Parts: sequence; structure tokens; C-alpha cells
Amino acid sequence: MVLRRSFTVLALAALTLTTAVAPATAVGAGGAEPPPGGAVNGTRLMEGTSLYPRAIRLEHSGRANGTIVVSTVTFDGDTGHGAIFTNTDDGRSFERVGTVSDPGAAQGLCCSTLFELPRKVGDLPKGTLLWSASVGQQQDEATRRMTLPVWASRDQGRTWEHVSTAATASGVKGLWEPEFAVSPDGELVLYVSDENQQPTHSQTIVQATSPDGVTWSPLENVIALADPGLRPGMPVVRRLPDGAYLMSYEVCGPVQDCRHYTRRSADGIAWQPVTEIGSPVATADGTHFRHTPNISWYDDGTRDGRLLGVGQMLYGADGGVLPGSGSTIMTNEGVPEDPWTTAGAPVSILDPWNNYCPNYSPTLLALPERGELLELSTGYESEGGSCTTYFAVAALPD
Repeated sequence: MVLRRSFTVLALAALTLTTAVAPATAVGAGGAEPPPGGAVNGTRLMEGTSLYPRAIRLEHSGRANGTIVVSTVTFDGDTGHGAIFTNTDDGRSFERVGTVSDPGAAQGLCCSTLFELPRKVGDLPKGTLLWSASVGQQQDEATRRMTLPVWASRDQGRTWEHVSTAATASGVKGLWEPEFAVSPDGELVLYVSDENQQPTHSQTIVQATSPDGVTWSPLENVIALADPGLRPGMPVVRRLPDGAYLMSYEVCGPVQDCRHYTRRSADGIAWQPVTEIGSPVATADGTHFRHTPNISWYDDGTRDGRLLGVGQMLYGADGGVLPGSGSTIMTNEGVPEDPWTTAGAPVSILDPWNNYCPNYSPTLLALPERGELLELSTGYESEGGSCTTYFAVAALPD
């Protein structure tokens, strides 16, 4: 599973990039057959390469509350940037408003994350947006180390300032897919997939904490499985209505093949034993996602709320890819350890496969007051074309 996160592959995908935002263009609406791994339905977010979409809806930003903010990874030549978009019409159209340009991204950029502070942390006020990503090239130079920079925006993504470097890889391997949360006592927490404990662990999920976003604790293991070939990764953390924290992640490697799991924490810092694999995300008949899972929560008026899950490919209990792969999400009545149910996805990606582009780490954002769901996912524009982001809105599943 190392290849799919290769910066070399991502940089090659950036040829023909234009950083200007063109008017959103509907795809799959003409009569032409969509390309393999392309969007069957959806609207293109921008022209050219656009990877690893993330979407949040502002809740702590005063008059800007309700604005949807989206980030993706894009490229200018071989140099990566964070592209920032906003939306004020419930997911129908997006405007490019900002760019995060970390100097280290000239040596590679992957897997950015976007987060709104729910409370003041150090000198960072409530409502500040945070951005981080896997920065720097892990290949070719034995002395080079990947970093996790922290950038902040106080104006809803229009301008950005470098705050700190949360972590630097202890070796020459990767630190992939950072994710933020804030603990009940105000600690900023960053979670990330760490390849630098090989050969003891092919990959672990680790975390660091900070009282102010500037100084950070050393990385420590959250999930480090006994089998050295297993690779827990792609952490996503959501705070549930009861105050608990839910972590979603994949476990790649022997037998697991990147299946979707979850675990809980009371404070987002102390998790269950690091050697436990967690609770599988699956339906009663064993239907499950593999590769690049993501999770979301919204208030549906019940005590536990509603959980939404999505992943790159959909499998049956027998290990076969199901016909709904690329066009299915899962829902759960707020108890992730219980069986999930399937529903149609707003964006449909045709025949995704284990590749860094088609339906790779899609993101879901509920708009419950409208009874709708926004999804952003990625697919190839054409045979041999750029990997780009598509979005669509559909009714929330019952």
C-alpha cells in the first residue's frame, strides 16, 4: 500500500495543471461513456489536478457560520499547494479563495487536512482554521525527513500563516494523513500514520498534543498492532454527541486488506489498548469498505445522532467487489459497533480500483436543515487525464 501514497505518482498526475478556477462543469451528462475511474455524476471542482478533498461547515466563526470550506491538494508544475474553496449556497458551487504554500512542498505534498477550532487554543482564537499535510519527499535522500506543518487562517481560508511544525519523521519513511481534534481540556491533538517504526511495525497511528499549537509533544502510538505486516492508517476523528471521540481508520496488510475500523476515546487522547484492532465497520451481511475510509456525524434529532461512512471500494463478506462500489455510502444510528446499512452516494465514481485517484478518501458533509448530503470525491477526467475532484448534493438517506 506504499505505492498509492507515492509523491512521485502524485507529482506525475499534476502535468497540465492550471491553478485558475474554471466555472464548474458537469460531467457524465453528455452521452459519452465515462472513463474508467471517472465520475458518472458530479460537478468538477476545478480544472486540473485536485486530490484528497476535505470539507467542513463553519460553526464557530460568527457571521461566517454556515459557510462550507473545502481544501484539496493541487500542483503548480511539481510543487504542491493547498487549494481552499468556499461555498454559501449549500454545496451547489465553489469559489477558490485561498492557497496554502508551504516551502517544503517543493519536495512533495500529500494528504492535507482542514479543521476549525471549536475553542481558543493558545493565541489562536475560536473559529481559526488549521491546515496540515504530509510535506517533503520521503524518497531518494537518506537525510531528508517528512514534516507536518501547521498553518492557520483567521479569515475563513483567505490568508494563511505558518504556526509551527507539529512533527518531523524520525526516519526516512512517511508521516501520512494528519488529522486534528481538540480535547475537552483544550489540548490540540494531531493524529497521523507513521511508517518510521519499521521493521517492528510496517505502520502505526500516532498522536502529538499541544497546549497552544506552537509547542508539541513527541509522537506516541495510538494503534500499533502485534503483526508487523499490518498497517493501521488514515485516521479521522469526530466528536460524538455524548462527548466521546470516534476514530475511523483502515487496517492494511495481510488478511485485513485495508478494511474499515473504529475505536472510541473519552478525551481524544487516551484510547483503547494500542494492540487492539478495533470495531469493524460493516453491515449485518458483512458488506464493508476497503481502502481510504472516511466518517462523518450529524445531529438528526436523536440522542446519538447519525454516522455516515464512505470508502474507496465496496466489498461483500466473501471478499468480492460489489456492484455498488464507488456509488455507495453507509449509515449508522450513532452506535458504530452496531451493524451499518448501505445507501446511495451523491457522487458516483465508475469502477474505482486500488489506485491513488478514483474515489480515494472521499468526504461527506451533512446539511441536515435541508435534508441533504454533500460529497466530494476524486476521479480521472479522461483516459490518461488528470485526477480531479467532483462534488454533488443528494438527499440524506433515511
